[in-house]
Amino acid sequence: MLKTFTFAILHFTIAFGIAFALTGDILTGGLIALLEPACNTVAYYFHEKFWKRIEKNGDAAEDGQGEGNHGRILSSLRRMLRGGESP
Repeated sequence: MLKTFTFAILHFTIAFGIAFALTGDILTGGLIALLEPACNTVAYYFHEKFWKRIEKNGDAAEDGQGEGNHGRILSSLRRMLRGGESP
């Protein structure tokens, strides 16, 4: 847990430093440093959900089903874009 906490501090510090360097504003730097990790956390959740679906489909392919990695990824993306199902 300590390693996770220290990484979070490091992430916040880097995000703040870059935003402050680009804008010269402490408030903007602080907001970006808080919002960027929050957005990444949400994106990570959906990224993991998507890859779990791909991996689950990969297990079916090993049983002689499926259409290969590229075909499964493209099929999943098509379904997502059509709104047929979420990852």
